[in-house]
Amino acid sequence: MTDTPQTPRTTALDALHRSLGATMTDFAGWDMPLRYASERDEHNAVRTRAGLFDLSHMGEITVTGPQAAELLAYALVGNIATIGAGRARYTMICRADGGILDDLIVYRLAETEYMVVANAGNAQTVLDALTERAEGFDAEVRDDRDAYALLAVQGPNSPAIVKSVTDADLDGLKYYAGLPGTVAGVEALIARTGYTGEDGFELFVSPADAEKLWQALTEAGAGLGLIPCGLSCRDTLRLEAGMPLYGHELTTELTPFDAGLGRVVKFEKEGDFVGREALTAAAGRAETAPPRKLVGLVAEGRRVPRAGMPVVHDGQVIGEVTSGAPSPTLGKPIAMAYVDAAHAEPGAPGVGVDIRGTHEPYEVVALPFYKRQK
Repeated sequence: MTDTPQTPRTTALDALHRSLGATMTDFAGWDMPLRYASERDEHNAVRTRAGLFDLSHMGEITVTGPQAAELLAYALVGNIATIGAGRARYTMICRADGGILDDLIVYRLAETEYMVVANAGNAQTVLDALTERAEGFDAEVRDDRDAYALLAVQGPNSPAIVKSVTDADLDGLKYYAGLPGTVAGVEALIARTGYTGEDGFELFVSPADAEKLWQALTEAGAGLGLIPCGLSCRDTLRLEAGMPLYGHELTTELTPFDAGLGRVVKFEKEGDFVGREALTAAAGRAETAPPRKLVGLVAEGRRVPRAGMPVVHDGQVIGEVTSGAPSPTLGKPIAMAYVDAAHAEPGAPGVGVDIRGTHEPYEVVALPFYKRQK
């Protein structure tokens, strides 16, 4: 018997994307816009003006009840109890052996209500893990993936655009905070979060309201350079900003400490949490004998490195590329890679990438490649 391929899921904006001439792609089981016209133009719009994204493939999971915070403190590596209402936190969910199941954003919506946002490809895994770990806690884990569409406005003009269609206090909304409000007449959770390295907002709304909101934002941004943007430029934007992508920089084979993100693990929190013992050992190893480190690589030539390509020094393999692409902002190819600690310092000599048998020279740099001016 052969498995019949699953039909990709579509977002509430599917027909609209097609009417705009989007090139669609299957991403984590969803039919998503890859680009509308030029991915370079879309990338540059986000860096200099603003871009509008459909991110409705992300996985929303609601955790409610008297022990919601305790459950999340046990299930995740972060200290969830210290998130204030209306705030958000970047964290991870790990296996008992410390391997990363997913990286997440957790929003505290109310005293005993949290929304966990997982990556599309891991949403079911995260839902299953939270459901299993909820046993014994007075808390409910609810799959809310069908309850939300998610639109994002990203870029330096995003505050002006969103302000023009809401009376919510955006000036008082800090980075990694969220508040309920009305945007273009639509009920929304307005979050000041993003995955581009720019200021911006992510708007969680009912799927029935998604098209109305998209059109209103498009009109509001017309004079401010807003254009629709696909997943292709989202990838080059996050790469320039040094942001990890699950399946590339983060996997079940790596702990947060291997990924250079040990800061998300909060050993000081009360009680046990899944992976504590393994992560304690991983933290010790990272201090005494650092594993490979995640670094930036900037090409001296024009050839583009891709995930899985070997990083080399004097003919020896010293690491592996995890993500690579042409950087519209830097004007040359860039990559993130895990390399042996001996070659991880910025400016380390003699480092190259083996691109189909040719050792192309690369400069080792500290991440991120790009940081916006505040």
